[in-house]
Amino acid sequence: MSNPNFIDYVKIFCRSGNGGPGSMHFRREKAAEFGGPDGGDGGRGGHIILRGNKQMWTLLHLKYRKHIHAKDGQGGMAARMHGADADDIYLDVPLGTVVKNAETLETILEITEHGQESILMKGGKGGHGNDYFKTSTNQAPRYAQPGIPCQEAWVIMELKVLADVGLVGFPNAGKSTLLSVVSAAKPEIADYPFTTLVPNLGVVSYRNGLSFVMADIPGIIEGAAEGKGLGVRFLRHIERNSMLLFLIAADSKDIVKEYKILEKELKKYNPELLRKQRILAISKSDMLDDELVAEIKQTLPKKVPHIFISSITNQNIDALKDMIWKELN
Repeated sequence: MSNPNFIDYVKIFCRSGNGGPGSMHFRREKAAEFGGPDGGDGGRGGHIILRGNKQMWTLLHLKYRKHIHAKDGQGGMAARMHGADADDIYLDVPLGTVVKNAETLETILEITEHGQESILMKGGKGGHGNDYFKTSTNQAPRYAQPGIPCQEAWVIMELKVLADVGLVGFPNAGKSTLLSVVSAAKPEIADYPFTTLVPNLGVVSYRNGLSFVMADIPGIIEGAAEGKGLGVRFLRHIERNSMLLFLIAADSKDIVKEYKILEKELKKYNPELLRKQRILAISKSDMLDDELVAEIKQTLPKKVPHIFISSITNQNIDALKDMIWKELN
């Protein structure tokens, strides 16, 4: 994932097509001077349809399309000819895309599967021509139905990364380094906070050709749920992960305090996040001796599986994969 191309938020105006009006027409021929009504129905306006595409990972292609308009349906014609339906507009989006009404922030739809198609804006139905309204008592109706108007609204599209494992931790906890060691992903790594500015995905190879997807989420700080640091912009990506891997550096001043802050921020953002399976990994453990490891173990949460790892020396990396696979399955 290259940073400039990862767009996980767009706001666009979408409008479907109006339904075509029905025709108010009477058949006029040399042999039938007073022919009956023969106005055809109008065509349907174009839908705007979202389609899931597993090959996509960004909303970049929609960033500069601020207005998306479908065409109107064709009007009905004489000789009971129906107007043509307008072409639908298909918008391919990455899996994990959530669409909300920009005014109410109400969720309209979500795309989670490849090939899934959901109508975002329904095109207006075509109106009936006067042929539709003829009866035994009204043989010459002089009216036709207009097409049903389009739907339109400003919508927000947000991408929530779909991954099996989400890395959760403070900036500089070693999340990007771990991802680079266990997968082929090449995230930016440096010794300063907020190196990671966008989520990075990596496929982690496991035994017997098996694999799982790990996501490196930009670092969380205290107050993130209120918008501090990178704020809630990236907290939403954690919602889609099957399980969470908390990563806290061994040189932290207070490992348990950091863990509780991370828990608190997730709970404030969405309490449901704490229902996910969790593993606590103490990174940079190559700087600890056996005595310090034993001392730290006594303070760690009892109900959360934990492991001491080092991405630099590969300490317990395979054991971590085993733990993750066991929790996932």
